[in-house]
Amino acid sequence: MIVKTTEEIQKLKEIGKIVAEIRDTLVLAAKPGVTTKELDLLAKELFDKNGAISAPKGEYDFPGFTCISVNKEVAHGIPSDRVIQDGDLVNIDVSASKDGYFADTGISIVIGNGSKLKQKLCAVAKEAFDAGLAYVQPGAKISQIGNAVEQTAKKNGLTVIKNLTGHGIGRKIHEAPNHIYNFKNTWDDEVLKEGMVIAFEPFISSNEEEVFQLDDGWTIAAERSFVAQIEHTIILTNDGPILTTVTESK
Repeated sequence: MIVKTTEEIQKLKEIGKIVAEIRDTLVLAAKPGVTTKELDLLAKELFDKNGAISAPKGEYDFPGFTCISVNKEVAHGIPSDRVIQDGDLVNIDVSASKDGYFADTGISIVIGNGSKLKQKLCAVAKEAFDAGLAYVQPGAKISQIGNAVEQTAKKNGLTVIKNLTGHGIGRKIHEAPNHIYNFKNTWDDEVLKEGMVIAFEPFISSNEEEVFQLDDGWTIAAERSFVAQIEHTIILTNDGPILTTVTESK
């Protein structure tokens, strides 16, 4: 989507605020003893309260209102009776629409006393996001964003997941540009434009560079690695990026 009016910006900010607040609420509720299904039902209540529609449920008939992935699960985890344990690495991904405008956000957190590796992955994911964000501006190339993410991972002794990417967003949950890579991919490069809306989401891995889909047809997982992600929906402007999914507390 290319934003052209102040009304479009306000609509994107509105849904961005909704998914951000739901994300933060689920992060606070994610404690040992809570099931991922309980978190998902909490999100449903908040979607309904705010007049928003779950994107995975509404667009893809996903078996949940949010995607909640635990440990070796990386993305698109199906909420279930799985009980969250102390030390788990949990990814909470919230995306929704309201009045025909979409926002997408996610974050990986460590529950309680997790390992130093899991803590490091989450910290480096944030560092990589900030490094890539410096290139989320009109006139920059998508490859510059990916290179910043990859170099941040490398300097910390980690890798990036290469077959999961960010994407364009706005009037649909997935739009052009189809891929915001987390590495320097120059063969599918594109110059970013003013008004473009993207979901930028670095995936930082402890070892592997590719993930695979489980037999449930949804969940994306790693074999030998833990992976942390952070995601925000961003409007590109000549005055700097507008992160629609950042709350005041963040």
